[in-house]
This record gives sequence, structure tokens and C-alpha cells, in this order.
Amino acid sequence: MARENLNPFDIAQHYFQLAADRLQIDFGMQDVLRTPKRCLTVSIPVRMDDGTYKVFIGYRVAHNMARGPAKGGIRFHPDVNLDEVKALASWMTWKCSCLDLPFGGGKGGVKVDPRTLSKGELERLTRRYTSEILPLIGPEQDIPAPDVYTDSQIMAWIMDTYSMTKGATALGVVTGKPVALGGSKGRDRATARGVQFTLREACRERKMKLKGATVAIQGYGNAGSHVAELLHEEGARIVAATDSKGGVHQPKGLDPKALAAHKKKGASLKTFKGGTPVTNSQLLELPVDILVPAALENQITGANASKVQAKIVAEAANGPTTPLADDILFKRGRTVIPDILANAGGVTVSYFEWVQDSYTFFWDEDEVDRRLEVYMRRAYQASSETAKKHHCSLRGGAYVLAVQRVLEATQVRGIFP
Repeated sequence: MARENLNPFDIAQHYFQLAADRLQIDFGMQDVLRTPKRCLTVSIPVRMDDGTYKVFIGYRVAHNMARGPAKGGIRFHPDVNLDEVKALASWMTWKCSCLDLPFGGGKGGVKVDPRTLSKGELERLTRRYTSEILPLIGPEQDIPAPDVYTDSQIMAWIMDTYSMTKGATALGVVTGKPVALGGSKGRDRATARGVQFTLREACRERKMKLKGATVAIQGYGNAGSHVAELLHEEGARIVAATDSKGGVHQPKGLDPKALAAHKKKGASLKTFKGGTPVTNSQLLELPVDILVPAALENQITGANASKVQAKIVAEAANGPTTPLADDILFKRGRTVIPDILANAGGVTVSYFEWVQDSYTFFWDEDEVDRRLEVYMRRAYQASSETAKKHHCSLRGGAYVLAVQRVLEATQVRGIFP
């Protein structure tokens, strides 16, 4: 990719192609692995509170199901489009495979700004969307989860709609549910825990100490704020944090809980007292040991990758680093823990939730965290070993590992008929 292409589906295909070339997969099988299994587009008529009707457009994509049911979140966002959903579904295929979970990749979305809807309108939208995709989802077919602007309440509505239609309670049709409805303890911090565990491995590999390391975090939502707290507890120093409007830089260190309390008041981190203001782009170039992009995609690009000073970049967000930037960082000796590995704690605990729902036997949070650490450490080590074997970046290693597992499952199953 000589020129930067920021289309998410093209970027996902680019990383797949690199892995396929390293594995010397023939062209026919490449087409089987790269092509989404099914893409559903639905119209969602919703009765608004004032009695009028509006039609929204929704999607559900299953990219690959060779290793098990499709797994992936549902996002409600005004910019949702089919290319984005296809890209995210393919990322979920490789993410689940990288972690060696018995799932394929799926994703869904509705083109809507949920912040403009009342709770009643949001519930009616969710239930109608569920009814439209209902033939394709199920505990053994395709298992949704929360994503951008969706939460445990929306998952509860999906579970209830599906269950009422089927005539029996089906806890395992979605993950990310409230604990009272079969949700897993530890789910709220699962993504952040995954970042924490992979950072431990990256630090060990680079002979760095996490205790005392300086950290900058772009994006102070659920993942970013929890990463800050967990790393702070390990003795790392959080020196900068931003949200969508900007943030604060304090070389002496910031208190993550104070930052979270400031955000809870509805204020931006750029108004937090006790440091100097910093923009999102400036944060990426600060002289820190660890950089955690936990916001939007395409933040580290060919234009700024040479200015990134962090030794380790842990991608808590999906797609924050472009392919060109990834190459630049690798050549500069930086470790980028790729999104399909770094932020896979969420889907791994979703898997744990699905297992617990299947047995209606639930674990305490310590058990969830213990099992998650085993999965994250194993996946990091396998990705690192694969990267060394192929003389490529950690992202390259993670993709080769993931694609190889899906390839093997596909070949063993065969192509029906």
C-alpha cells in the first residue's frame, strides 16, 4: 500500500493478504477466507414518540464460521456502513482465531445516532432490528455483543426479543448482558485487562519494567479509563490522557480516578486542572514508554508515525494504526501490540460468558481474570513466536497465526458439497 488507504475493509484485506502471502495460500482458498459468508441489510421502521415513523438501516455480517458461530458486536452510530461492518466482522474472525476461541467473526450495526432517541424509541429500534436479523442469530449461529453506543441494556432487549420469539429463554444468544440476566462478572474491565496482560508480556520481552513506566492514553472511555486505573495499580505513571475534545499532560503523573470523576461530571479532560492542555495529535508524540490508543481508527498514520516516541504501542482501539504507520514503527524498533491481540480481552470474556450461560454455572471475578490472563499470555507468546519465525512485526505474526488456524479448520471441514 504505497499510498495510504483509510477504508477499513481495504485495510483488513491488506493485513489478510500479507498473512496469506507468508503462508503461501493458493488464490482459490484466499478467496474463500477473505469473502464474507453473508451480509444482511435490513430496513427498520420505528414508531417515534410523536406518532410519526422513521426508517433506519441496519446490517449484520457473518464473515467466517469455520471455527464456530459468528461472534461480534452491534454498534449504533450515524456513520455505520456496510464496508465498515464487513471490515469489523473480518477483524473479529482473526481476533477470535488469534485467541484460539471456538468462534468465527461477525458484526452488526444500525445507522442511527442513539443520543437523539428517547429510551422508548431506542427500545423499539433495538427490538425491531433484532426481529429483522433474528433468522441469522442464535447461541449456536451468530452471537452479538455490545459495541459503540450499545450496552448491557440493549443486549437485554435483544435477548428478550429473541427469547419471546423462540418461546424459551436463551441466555446465550448475546453476551455483554447484565449480570442479573446471565452476564459475566469482570466483563466491564475485560478489554482493559487484556491490554494489561499483553503489556506485561511486551515489557518482559523488551526487558522493560511496567512499574515506573510512563503511559499516555488517547481516549478515556470504558477501555481507556480502566487501562489507566489498572496500569496505575501496577505502578506505572499515567502522564497524559485525552478524550474527543483534548486532554491534559502532567509528567509527574495523573490520578486516573480523579480523571474518571472529572469525566463523570460531564466535563472534558481538557479542562482538568493539574497539568498542561494537550491535543489528541500531540499526545501521540509525547516522550513516553507506553502509548495506548483507545479512541478511533487511523490515529497513527504515515504522517506522524516517525514522531511516535513510545517504545510500546498497545492498541486498545480497533484500527488506530494504518498499515504504512505500522511498517514505519516496526522499522524503528517499536513494539505495536495489534488490536486483534491487545483488545481481545472483551471477546475472550464474552466467550467465558457464553460458556457460563451454556452451563448456567457462573464464576466469580477472580476466576474470570485468572482464565483471561492465561488466554492473553498464550496468545501473545504464540504471536511473538510466529512473528520471529516470519521476520515480521507482532501484528504480522498475530495475523499469520490467526489465518493459519482458520485455514486449517476450513481445509479439515472441506467445502460443502
